[in-house]
Amino acid sequence: MTVSLRALLGATALLALSGAAMAETTITVATVNNGDMIRMQGLMDDFYAKNPDIKVQWVTLEENALRQNVTTDIATGGGQYDVMTIGTYEVPIWGKQGWLVSLNDLPAEYDIDDILPAIRGGLTVDGNLLAAPFYGESSMVMYRTDLMEAAGLTMPEAPTWADIEKAAAAMTDKAKEQYGICLRGKPGWGENMAFLTAMSNSFGARWFDEKWVPQFDQPEWKATLDTYMNLMTNYGPPGASANGFNENLTLFQQGKCGMWIDATVAASFVTDPKTSTVADKVGFALAPDNGLGKRGNWLWAWSLAIPSSSQKQDAAKAFINWATNKDYLALVASKEGWANVPPGTRSSLYANPEYAKVPFAKMTIDSINAADPTAPTVKPVPYVGVQFVAIPEFQGLGTNVGQEFSAALAGQKSVDDALAAAQKLVTDEMTAAGYIQ
Repeated sequence: MTVSLRALLGATALLALSGAAMAETTITVATVNNGDMIRMQGLMDDFYAKNPDIKVQWVTLEENALRQNVTTDIATGGGQYDVMTIGTYEVPIWGKQGWLVSLNDLPAEYDIDDILPAIRGGLTVDGNLLAAPFYGESSMVMYRTDLMEAAGLTMPEAPTWADIEKAAAAMTDKAKEQYGICLRGKPGWGENMAFLTAMSNSFGARWFDEKWVPQFDQPEWKATLDTYMNLMTNYGPPGASANGFNENLTLFQQGKCGMWIDATVAASFVTDPKTSTVADKVGFALAPDNGLGKRGNWLWAWSLAIPSSSQKQDAAKAFINWATNKDYLALVASKEGWANVPPGTRSSLYANPEYAKVPFAKMTIDSINAADPTAPTVKPVPYVGVQFVAIPEFQGLGTNVGQEFSAALAGQKSVDDALAAAQKLVTDEMTAAGYIQ
């Protein structure tokens, strides 16, 4: 019996296609060691069931280390990662460099239009969605309702910094390791400076005036840092200059913080009885203001993006589609409950009556909507960004200034010396970079 050449070639092609379909692709995903990302890694059986030909290798890092690693890799075209967890700061800067892959071709059922406008806008460059939000956040006050009640106080829904100081003083009992307030002190542009920059907006401070001249020698920054130091020195935990998001989360869960002003995404972790000793004693309020029309809250999204250097972009898109679509939210809800769904990304989540029952849902969306990256502070500024300045130089500037302010918190220098050092180093850098003529 003879076999035609066409049939033989056809069979060979089918075998090749079958082999390609069965070939396993391994992608490397770099992510931050925050709770929602750790939870995602525990739900990977669902991804593998839907994508049996793709395997995921995780690189999970502390926030500052993640930023350093992915920035170095993408700037050098290293190709070490196929999916990077990056933030609202990096996307517009890296997008303009052509370093990120467009996600506009995600499947129709992904429903890009469902992404909250405030979040989507920060992740879009020239009409291209360049990162898919895993969770979106602002910041707010989380506080112990039992300690407030014991002190005879009521937390306003929209407190001032004076309200915060009064509550912190009333809730502090250092003999019991009970501290009135926990705030970020760990140096880093996305650690203590995320908090302090957002806080400074409510005092009318700004990083730069309209001519890019640094403003750390102005009274608004002095008032910001004095207030912060007063709160942390008198009512904060020891060693606060080493505390970032995760360290303060642990302190709050252990019942050692009367208040914590930080990311809205933390709400699900402080109210989870499996991890928090005070889960049923937590209230929420908007980030404080100072009577100037701006609150000390930020706007951020931890998002998944594909570097242009990746050789496995199709598999990377399949992962991003799985990790950031509506079905993933439903998966988390089915396994962990609606309170643990990654927040702040989709309009449909906030229209869901089940999610509306979550005690912090409304405060989260109200906080996100209250942040305006185009007008972050009281006076005009030449930059976009609430808790950061969307210029490439900010990553280094923010970290260096953060080290000065963390040193002040550790008692190594005065507030005045820290501000003077910040003014000089930022002026030098911005002059060298050509911003200041």
